[in-house]
Amino acid sequence: MKIVVIGGTGLIGSKLVKNLRERGHDVLAASPNTGVNSITRVGLAEAMDGAEIVVDVANAPSWEDKAVLEFFETSGRNLLAAEAAAGVRHHVALSIVGSERLPENGYFRAKVAQENLIKASGIPYTIVRATQFFEFVGGIAQSATVGEEICLSPALIQPIASEDVVAALADLTLAIPVNGTVEIAGPEAMPLDELVRRFLRATQDTRKVVPDVHARYFGALLDDQSLTPGKNPRLGVIHFEDWLGQSTAQAGR
Repeated sequence: MKIVVIGGTGLIGSKLVKNLRERGHDVLAASPNTGVNSITRVGLAEAMDGAEIVVDVANAPSWEDKAVLEFFETSGRNLLAAEAAAGVRHHVALSIVGSERLPENGYFRAKVAQENLIKASGIPYTIVRATQFFEFVGGIAQSATVGEEICLSPALIQPIASEDVVAALADLTLAIPVNGTVEIAGPEAMPLDELVRRFLRATQDTRKVVPDVHARYFGALLDDQSLTPGKNPRLGVIHFEDWLGQSTAQAGR
């Protein structure tokens, strides 16, 4: 079975391509680096030729509000048109838990727009909403840093390892389209400030985390439902502490 992974050379995409190939499928890692561009449409029709499933894990190159919206809307329209012409029978897209609950964040608004295009396309689909990745915690800390202090909300977050995201994506890609949304999350929820505090401790970072219920998360105010899944999510198996230990060990080699 031919599967096209849009964004197939990135953090999630490269791991997903490997996973699906190991399961015996013909997988095309599609990205501008491999000659497939969902914005300019270069190589897009050729990539879709004979494809049964398309998985979109592409990420926008810019987080600026207007640019990120244009990216996901343009890419989404081009992909779905090419898929319709090629007779693709399952469109899978990676999105974010809580996107519709944080409209102050331009990236989240753009992901909602992308999801709406998919739902209106007529192509059978599965939208996979993941919580924040463990791999992004350092970036979260940096975004909230002023001097030697990191001001963060104590609202709950339930982050997930990229390996668990890939495992769920692979299973859902090969399953029957749900024509709806599946949420995936890590095995445990914890306050956002505590998550970053654990990360700093493990990486021997001396910055101080200051909890503040009014602190904004990439422009958005949080509560305990903002970054956590709803009922019956698929849970990953990798705990943050275990991932931290493995990551710091690898960094120290």
